[in-house]
Amino acid sequence: MPITLRVVVDQLVAPVPGALGRYTEELGRAIIRTAPEGCAVEGIVSSSPEADYARLLETLPGLADLYKTSLARRELAAAWQLGLTTSPGGGMIHAPGLFAPLRKHERGTGDQTVVTVHDVLAWTNPEALSSTTVAWQKGMLKRARKHADAVVVPTHALADRLSMIVDFGDRLRVIGTAPRTGLVLGPDAEARAERLGLPAEYLLVQGTLEPRKGLVDVLAALGRTGVPELPLVVLGPESWGDQHLVTVAEEHGLAAGRLHRLDELDAADLAVVIARATAVVAPAHDEASGTWLIEAFSLGVPVIHSDAPAHQEIAAGAGLSVAVGVGGSAGFADRLAAAITHVAEDRELASRLAITAADRARAFSWQDAGERVWQLHADL
Repeated sequence: MPITLRVVVDQLVAPVPGALGRYTEELGRAIIRTAPEGCAVEGIVSSSPEADYARLLETLPGLADLYKTSLARRELAAAWQLGLTTSPGGGMIHAPGLFAPLRKHERGTGDQTVVTVHDVLAWTNPEALSSTTVAWQKGMLKRARKHADAVVVPTHALADRLSMIVDFGDRLRVIGTAPRTGLVLGPDAEARAERLGLPAEYLLVQGTLEPRKGLVDVLAALGRTGVPELPLVVLGPESWGDQHLVTVAEEHGLAAGRLHRLDELDAADLAVVIARATAVVAPAHDEASGTWLIEAFSLGVPVIHSDAPAHQEIAAGAGLSVAVGVGGSAGFADRLAAAITHVAEDRELASRLAITAADRARAFSWQDAGERVWQLHADL
């Protein structure tokens, strides 16, 4: 009888799968692909329409079976938060998030549950989440402290931050992420670039106008005197709360004509957008996974990033680091302006950063992540 690892794959049928859905898909495929001989992978999903089950099996080919709970997603989330259900029983369970059936069990008996933490926003920036989400995440982390056999995080930087909130001791494990599948340039790259309306040269940034994301700092930097007048391509929404991207840009002296906003790109389009950039800017003041840097590195693009601990860890010197530091947002914007100018005007520096980026990207793969998950469960 094969050893079975059951993976909570419910995020793939969520109304908005988002970044967690993408992580679940990529890691799920990697776990299936790297399953040792004599091992099988099953999925755990909330009660859903048959069409969702079919789509899930198509997304994760190789799943041996699906455990379908009797509760729909919303009810299941509430039940698991309160520990009111024991489904789906014992065995080995791996959750790509905190959504997991955490309950009391005897360790070392073959029953084990591993959860994943992707950020600590519920504690550091609760205003970025709904009150319901904050309460749920805090409740689930409390249950993880009591009942999880291990907690996976994507970076050592996040492990350090999480340890200041909850002491998991040696149960914390770091398993990194990697670029999404399909993030490669195809033969139709030129046609895609033309369809997307990409400028010949541009800077690329991802994020919202939320202050901690650093997009406002980039807008301010590009409005500084003497900074090359490169267009800015923004991957993200056009507004945040009552703030609008074009309005904020103009307030910082950046003409609306220099802004190009894109959203909801497939992997092939995103690859084109990243690969053609003069530089990718990652200005977040606070970052947990660093996946955006990994994806930029994978396409050999010069990267300018903040000195957020996760960025420093992921880049390991492969990008140009800019200190958020002291002096408020004005000081950070000034330093970003200098870095952007340096990369845009110094071709030798840009070429060197492109080479180090491509080299650094080799350190990250979903294959490695899948193997580490299996090793973790074997260790437990």
